[in-house]
Amino acid sequence: MRIGIVCYPTFGGSGVVATELGLELSKRGHEIHFITYSQPVRLELLSHNVHYHEVTVPEYPLFLYQPYELALSSKLVDMVKLHKIEVLHVHYAIPHAYAAYMAKQMLLEDGINIPIVTTLHGTDITLVGSHPFYKPAVTFSINKSDAVTSVSKSLKEDTLRLFNIKKEIYVVPNFIDLDKYAPKFTDCQRAMMATDDEKIITHISNFREVKQIPDVIKIFYKIQKEIPAKLMMVGEGPEREAAERLCEELGISSKVVFFGNSNEIDKILCFSDLFLLPSLTESFGLSALEAMASGVPVISSNTGGIPEVNVHGVSGYLSEINDVEDMSKNALHILKDEKILALFKRNAKKVSTKFGIHEIVPQYEAIYEETLKRSLVS
Repeated sequence: MRIGIVCYPTFGGSGVVATELGLELSKRGHEIHFITYSQPVRLELLSHNVHYHEVTVPEYPLFLYQPYELALSSKLVDMVKLHKIEVLHVHYAIPHAYAAYMAKQMLLEDGINIPIVTTLHGTDITLVGSHPFYKPAVTFSINKSDAVTSVSKSLKEDTLRLFNIKKEIYVVPNFIDLDKYAPKFTDCQRAMMATDDEKIITHISNFREVKQIPDVIKIFYKIQKEIPAKLMMVGEGPEREAAERLCEELGISSKVVFFGNSNEIDKILCFSDLFLLPSLTESFGLSALEAMASGVPVISSNTGGIPEVNVHGVSGYLSEINDVEDMSKNALHILKDEKILALFKRNAKKVSTKFGIHEIVPQYEAIYEETLKRSLVS
């Protein structure tokens, strides 16, 4: 199949999943066309089966905000015609599904019925989409898609609760390429991050308010009071500066490393002993899954799609939102006993295997084939 993928080309979960999906589909013989405003961060290698088409938004003094949706719709029309794309897979209801629908209507004028598969990732539903300004557009975009998927059961339930949806929503969870998380680094590389007696605690996110960055710092503060430890903070966002100040106030700045955005997440996770994810909500919790695939147990909040990934008492522990005391206690329970830590590490890796890329991608292929079959009949 010739598949067009529309996503945000960022370090965020949806962009990572969309990129990894496209690359795996290309390995399975499909021709993939990424269509977005810049090259996705994990799209390192283009090939005869993987193509990238940049959406350029012309600047006009007339517009206070440049109309990306219009530019994207026009680009989709051009790319579908030029490359004979058969299916559009858009990640996020707005603006991507909305723009894809407009492209579909334009293409129908030329007798081309391009099916649209929309994947809901979370922010487009729980934060942006539920706002009264956007709710009609999100509802319309979902209902006009030819197939709709959600990355977790929790997100599907939220979507059905918040919007008047008339379409079936298929749950296709996020995934990872387990081969990328096979240990391949040396102990001397670990020594660059921490001493032998220090446990390495890690957090990876976009440092937004929903990630509860202060709770990450507070949990680590309690951990380091009991055992030698270092905290690795990976990512960029509006909460980073306040997090650095909090570390200074607590006197732990020397024990906390702020990496910013990194392409070496696999290396950092390889040496980590524990992963912290105390978010207010997560549609899935991809960063937790990446940690588990590296054999890193997870201490997280019991919210959104996280319980579908992190199994309480097996791959880590779940606590109520903002319960720093309970999260700290659970973290220390795992970290203080080497046998318990080793058990949780093994369990985390085992649980992650059900989200392997080779288990999940065929589900998307089946959805593409079904929507394409229906479009040819209609």
